[in-house]
Amino acid sequence: MIRLFVGLGNPGPEYEHTRHNAGFWWIDALARGLGANLQVERSYYGLVARVNNAPSAPGPIWLLQPMTFMNLSGKAVAPLARFFKIAPEEILAIHDELDIEPGQMKFKLGGGNGGHNGLKDMQAQLGSANFWRLRLGIGHPGIKAEVSNYVLRKPPLAERQLIEDCIGKSMEAVQLMLGGDMERAMMKIHAKPPRPKPPKPPIPESPPAATAAEPAKDS
Repeated sequence: MIRLFVGLGNPGPEYEHTRHNAGFWWIDALARGLGANLQVERSYYGLVARVNNAPSAPGPIWLLQPMTFMNLSGKAVAPLARFFKIAPEEILAIHDELDIEPGQMKFKLGGGNGGHNGLKDMQAQLGSANFWRLRLGIGHPGIKAEVSNYVLRKPPLAERQLIEDCIGKSMEAVQLMLGGDMERAMMKIHAKPPRPKPPKPPIPESPPAATAAEPAKDS
C-alpha cells in the first residue's frame, strides 16, 4: 500500500520542463486527478499535499515534490515519512530513467539507485532501499559525458508526449496502489497495448452473370 508519493525533480522555472523533472510532472497529474493542492511545507523542504479521501485508500495519503534539488531529495522525504510513521515500502518514488526509452516505464520494489542521485539520497536518508520506484523512460544520449546536459534539457515535443502518455497510463494503477494490490498495479503498468487486429480481407466481387449471345445482324 502506498501512503507517500514522491516525485523527484529540481525546483525553479528553469528546470520545470526538463527531462529530470518527469517525477514532478507525475505528481502534478496525480494532484489534478485528486483535486489536491500542493503547498510549501518548510518542515519537509518541499511542496506537500495531504489527501484524506483518496479512492481505495484506508487513510490519508501524501504527495511530495522536494524543493531541495535532486541530490538532496531524501532531506525532504525522510522527515515527512518519520513524522507520519510511513514505512519505506509504503513510499513510491517517481523519477526519470535513462535506461528506458520514452514511452516505456517500469514499476518495482527496492533495488539499486542506478546512479540516480535522487534515489541515492533517499536511500541514505531513509536508511533503506526498500521503497517502490516508478521509472519513467527518457532515453539515453548515447554518450556518458552528455548525460548531465541531456537530463537538464527539454525533450522534443514528441518525446514529451510519450512520457505524458506513460504518466496517464500509470494513473490507472493508483487506486490499486492505494488499496495495497501492488501485483495488479504492476500488471496494469507493464501491460502492453493490445495489438491491432489485422484488417479483414476484402470480399471478392461476384463475377457478372453470363448473358445470352446476341443474334448476328444482317449486313
